Order: sequence, then structure tokens, then C-alpha cells
Amino acid sequence: MDYQTIINSLKKLEANLFQTDFLLTWEKSEDQIKQILYVAEALRYFHRHHISSRCFDSGLAVSIFRDKSTRTRFSFSSAANFVGLGVQELDEEKSQMTHGETLRETANMISFFTEVIGIRDDIYLGTGHAYMKAVAEALDEGFQAGVLNQRPGLINLQCDIDHPTQSMADLLHLKTHFGSLENLRGKKLAMTWAYSPSYGKPLSVPQGIIGLMTRFGMNVSLAYPEGYHLIPEVTGLAKKNAAQSGGSFTIVDSMDEAFKDADMVYPKSWAPYTVMEKRTELFRNNDDQGLKALEKECLAKNARFKNWECTEEKMKLTRKGQALYMHCLPADISNVSCKQGEVQETVFEKYRIATYKEAGFKPYIIASMMINARFKDPVRLLEEMKKRNIKRVGF
Repeated sequence: MDYQTIINSLKKLEANLFQTDFLLTWEKSEDQIKQILYVAEALRYFHRHHISSRCFDSGLAVSIFRDKSTRTRFSFSSAANFVGLGVQELDEEKSQMTHGETLRETANMISFFTEVIGIRDDIYLGTGHAYMKAVAEALDEGFQAGVLNQRPGLINLQCDIDHPTQSMADLLHLKTHFGSLENLRGKKLAMTWAYSPSYGKPLSVPQGIIGLMTRFGMNVSLAYPEGYHLIPEVTGLAKKNAAQSGGSFTIVDSMDEAFKDADMVYPKSWAPYTVMEKRTELFRNNDDQGLKALEKECLAKNARFKNWECTEEKMKLTRKGQALYMHCLPADISNVSCKQGEVQETVFEKYRIATYKEAGFKPYIIASMMINARFKDPVRLLEEMKKRNIKRVGF
């Protein structure tokens, strides 16, 4: 989309994200989702044309990563810098939290000059989203009591339930690839489990995909072996979304069936829902031996489904054999990152650059979330950026 088309599209929306958090995509209206996308596209236009999009005079973007990360960590830092914020990462092991400082206190202490806080907490089912809500409540209290002059916006950088920055980046990738959101209607997306030689991968990526893509008229097929189901409330939500959008949502037990006539495929490993529940219980009880035994049990179970691999043969089942391969990265690539994994080496190599481009939308999505949370009129802000036309680099 050209810049003016983006602005005109934004002006038609009835969306207000000012002074709100972004924790789950299904908490947001369709217009709010579109606003995030359009602002991200405008920021992408600015970056491609070397126009500065710095709109914060000062302030911090604080990140809290309670799990390892490459793409999301650097996307958050890049996005913050892109819009003019300084970046500070809270390392809990180097903070007073190790000496008993409460989460409520820490949330306020890091927020005096903070505009946004991004949190990744995806390891244990039932804890990540709850942690983010606890931070939100602490910030509400601090702001209402006059401790904080402003209440920072929260961005979910992945929790146990949803991964909104990933699914939104994926949606923008699809919008760009197929030309428009309207062109996604009737397209088939296969969100399938795939074999991995690792244990405990979160449910949030597949849940984020089925929770968001079913809102745009797509025919989403979720496939997994017996026992690898997702959180029931999220699959129920996907069914409801599909019914409302005119698309469809089906659950099948065959990767081949999901791939058949698919326009895009998303083969990704995740741990069984019941295993993640048990893992959380063992974690809370500090049962290290139990966790080791559970890991051994799960790896053995995963090994029963090594044929759940995205291969050239399976890709031939897709529409004209040319479906778009998608992945949140890093993928478990057979004979590259592991002996056998989610995707055949030749398939991944064919789509490797496409997956890099897919990942490249995430900084813009996060920057858009930052702007929408902190500026009441993002359209006016974008128009002012374009008008001032400050060059980001000397072109």
C-alpha cells in the first residue's frame, strides 16, 4: 500500500488504543487490529524512505524477558529506538527481586520515566498471562496513587496463551504477500504440529495463529497427533471467530489432510496441553526430578510422530504445490539444526528468505503498538512525521 492509501484506510476506522495494553489479540476489535497493521505499514514506509519516525522526546521502553529470545528481543529494542525511546532490559537475576522485592514494587520502580513495558513469560502454563496482569494491576495502583505521573502501556511479547506480536507480524506478512486482508478470505491455512527433538515448546504460537487468522475469513485447519490439543477455550474461540467471519475452523489428526489444497502452511512443534499443566505443577513444587522424568516421557512421546515433518512430498499436497511456508523461527531443520525435525532442509531453504521477511514485520508491529498505546491520534502523528520529512540517514 502507498502512504496515502494507508492514511485514508486509517481514517475510516473506529478504533481507540490510547492508554491501553496489548495482551491478547482477541481482546481487540477488528478495527483495532487493522489500526495496528496500518500504522505498522506507515512506519515501514518511513523506514524504506529513510524518514525519521522518532516521536518520543524522552522515555524508556523496558523489556522483561523471562525466557530466551532473539527475534522478539531485538525487534522490541529496534522498535523502541525507531520511535525515539531508550531501551532498558530488566534482568530479574540482577535486580532486588532476588532479595525479596515484590513484583508490585518492582513494577513501579522501573516505571517512573517509562512509556512502555514489553514482557515475555511463556514457559509455564497458567503463569505468563497472570504475571502480565499482575504487572498491569501494580501499574494501575501506582498511577492512581500518584506514584507514577503516567501509566506505561504493556505489550505481550509472548505468554503462555498468546503471542500477539508474532501472529500480528504473520498477518501483515500474509496481507503483503496476498495483496490485502480481503484477499485472505477463503484462503486455507494449515496450522499443524510438527516433530521436534526438544521438549516443552509453548502453545502460544499455534493459539495465536488460530485466534487471529479465523477473524479474517480464512479456512484454518488445525492438525495435531492424539494428545497434543491446545487450550480448549482458545479452540472454542477460533470456532466462534470463523463462524462470524465467514471462514471455517477444523481440527484434524493428519498433517496430510491439513496440507491438502492449503494456501499457506505453518508446521510448528508444541507440547501437549496436559503436559504443560503437569509441568507447571512440578515447577511450583520445585520438583526437579519430576521435571526431568516428564521431559524424558515427552521426548519419547514426540519420537512416535517423527513422520510429522514438512517435506517436499507434503508440500506437493498444497494448492498447486506452491503454498507459502511460514514459521516463527527458529525452525528445527532436519540435518541442519537437528538430525530430524519440523521441516526438511530443502523445503526450508526454498522458503528461507520468505521466513526472514516474515520475521521482519515484527519490529514494525511492536513500534505500532507503542505508538498506538501512547498517542491519542496516530493518524495526525503520522501526517506530522511525513510533513516534517526529517531524514533518518543522509540520503
